[in-house]
Parts: sequence; C-alpha cells; structure tokens
Amino acid sequence: MKTIREPSKDTWASLCTRGTKPMKDLEPMVREVFNAIAEEGDEALRHYTRKFDNVEVSDLKVSADELSSAEDQVSEELKSAISLAKENIYAFHKVQKVEGAHVETMPGVSCWQTFQPIEKIGLYIPGGTAPLFSTLLMLAIPAAIAGCQEIRICTPPGKDGKIDPVVLYAAKLCGINSIYKVGGIQAIGAMTYGTKTIPAVYKIFGPGNQYVTAAKNYATQLGVAIDMPAGPSELMIIADDSANPEFIAADLLSQAEHGPDSQVILLTPSQNIIERVKSIVSEQLENIPRKEVASQALQHSRAVLFTDKEQIAEFMNEYAPEHLIINTQEDTFYKDRVRNAGSVFLGPYTPESAGDYASGTNHTLPTNGYAKQFSGVTVQAFLKSITFQEITPKGLEAIGPIIETMAAAEKLEGHKNAVSVRLDAIKKSKE
Repeated sequence: MKTIREPSKDTWASLCTRGTKPMKDLEPMVREVFNAIAEEGDEALRHYTRKFDNVEVSDLKVSADELSSAEDQVSEELKSAISLAKENIYAFHKVQKVEGAHVETMPGVSCWQTFQPIEKIGLYIPGGTAPLFSTLLMLAIPAAIAGCQEIRICTPPGKDGKIDPVVLYAAKLCGINSIYKVGGIQAIGAMTYGTKTIPAVYKIFGPGNQYVTAAKNYATQLGVAIDMPAGPSELMIIADDSANPEFIAADLLSQAEHGPDSQVILLTPSQNIIERVKSIVSEQLENIPRKEVASQALQHSRAVLFTDKEQIAEFMNEYAPEHLIINTQEDTFYKDRVRNAGSVFLGPYTPESAGDYASGTNHTLPTNGYAKQFSGVTVQAFLKSITFQEITPKGLEAIGPIIETMAAAEKLEGHKNAVSVRLDAIKKSKE
C-alpha cells in the first residue's frame, strides 16, 4: 500500500485510477463470447465455463431437487442470520416504493404518473471463490417489493459443478427458483440473447469483476438495460488520530479480500495514523484466509496524506468511492460535503461490513468513479415510470393555441394541425 503525501491537483486523476484494465482492452473477449452465445447457445455457455472456470456443467439449470435439499445443508445459525438480514433489507427498501404523482397543470389538463415493475429481470450473483448470497438478498428483495414477475439468477458454479447450498437457500427464501449455473461474461451474454435453457431478460442487475462489468456495458449496446457499472469493490476511509487504527486496518482488509482487482484508499491528515494502520494491516493480513487475494489488492491501493481538510473533502468527491467510511473528530464536516459516494458509513462503530450484510442499505453500488453519475440499487431501479395525460375540450381551448404557436415556430405543421382540427370541432359543436 503506497503512501502519497500532499499530492498536487495535477496528479489527482492518476491517483483516482483503479486497478482494472481499460474497457477497450476487455471488449474483444466480451464480443467473442457474446457472438458464440448468439450462434451456439447453451453449448457456448458450457464451453466458456470449462475455459474460464475449469468446471464441467451438463445441466445449466438448478434442479428442483438441488433447490429443495439446500436448506438441510445450511446451519441454523446461518439461517437465523440470513432471516434477520432479510428483515432489515426489506424494511429499508419497502419505504422506497412511491406512488405516482397526479397534477392538473392548468384547468382541463390533467397529467399523472404510474410505476410498473420491469417484467423480466436477471440477477448476476458473483460466486466461485466465495458464495455471495448477500448480493442475492440485496437484489431479490427490492425486485420482489417492486413486483417483478420473472426473476432469474445466474451465478458461477463451484469446482464440483454445483451452486453453494447457502445461495440456493437464499434464493428459495426470496421465492426464486429459476437459477442457472453460469457466471462471468457468458452469464451476461446468456441473459442478453437468451438460450434454450436461459431466457433473455429486459434488465440485468448485479456486481462482478471487470469482465462482468465490461459484459454488462456491452449488453446495453444490444438493447438490454443494466443497473449500473458495478465492478470490483472499493473502499475509501477518512480517518484522523482519533480513529482506532485496528478498526481502520480491519476495514481496509475487509474490502481488499474481495478480489485482486479491488482497491482501498486511506485518506488522512495524519502521518502517524498512516504508519500505525499500515503496520497493523501487515499484522492482520497474516490472519485472513484470503491473504493472497488481499495482498494483490493492496499493491494498487494507497494511503494519501492531506493536512488541509478541505482538500480531503475535495479529493473524496473526485475519487467518488463505492464505499466511504468517515471516522474522525469532524465527521459532520466531511458528511456535509459528500457529493459523490455509493454508500457512507459514519463513526467508529459502523464498519462497511454492516452495509454488506445486514443493516438494511443496499450493497450493489457504483464503482470506478461512477458514483458521480449513478446511485446504488433501489426499488425504483426495478420499476419504470409511465406518464398519462387527459385533456378536456375546455382544457384544449386553453392550451391549444400555445401548442399551435410552438409547432408553427418549429415548422411542424402536422403537429399544429392535430390541435387545429380539434379546436375547429369544438368551435362547431358550440354553434
């Protein structure tokens, strides 16, 4: 983890780069896989699962027997934890569902809005090295609240060619039984084009590695919507000498262990906190099973020193972190200046892990600086808005001349005429 002291603004852009390949370097592979799926369907899925995951899968869909037997393979302690997390996630997302607005913009002119669920949803659940059943909860629960009717899950199989029982248990708990043993680029391609086994969807949700993110972006060129660019995980921590360095070190490692292309940033006004945290990170690193993965992530992670707190706040927004922990004596100062972040965690006893699992907020968040333009997943992400309007004769008499004037100014006489013929009819009805 490299230390940078008082970086000048002309270096900030390079400091905000993540440890991932440029999208243009990933697209050729994405295009190859997508084209194969378009031509060969399920056989292409099996081929690339062998190639990328070293796993042989004959039945791509999880069977009813596999789904029903999963519950017996999950401990009661874990079931209880999942149940509590589900309740909290449901409680936070339930209040997000809003009713449409209705307004009479002028006498006789009524406009209103309704929300309809997106009918066909695809959820990508990362897996393989770690069964991220928490992501399933984060996506399936708001989808159910929104009222989505067809919800399908793609997730990578383990080395045994099976899906981890806890993932299947979480899916069943959320009422989903369409689950497919396919991950990576090929999963996104399958949900984009559709195959004999895996139907196409209208919108794809879920985080993944840089290849999954590139595949999702490519899917948008083929008419399928995505939630956001949600790639390798990242965390920024703002901490000063009041922070417990053991907490900070643990938080940094909690995200570094996600994957070798994850990134963590420590932003601080204190050289002392940098030295203490880096020392403790080295100690704690020896005690985590995913030491090798975290070590690779730390190679492109940084500790950045600014003595000016205004510069800390400015750099924070320039980086636009997926996760942001603020653990200082001046939490309010930084909290009030957050403009670009996926999710914010305040104070010494609010680890980012709480948001990952059970506090209630969603952990599917924009990465790679996209928090400047995107929000994390909400119930609204699973809905689409439809507007309606109805105009009475009296209303058209009031608004019609305005429309005629504007249409004529744009030289769209057909638009003008659509109003004029109606106004003539209203006039004649009164004679």
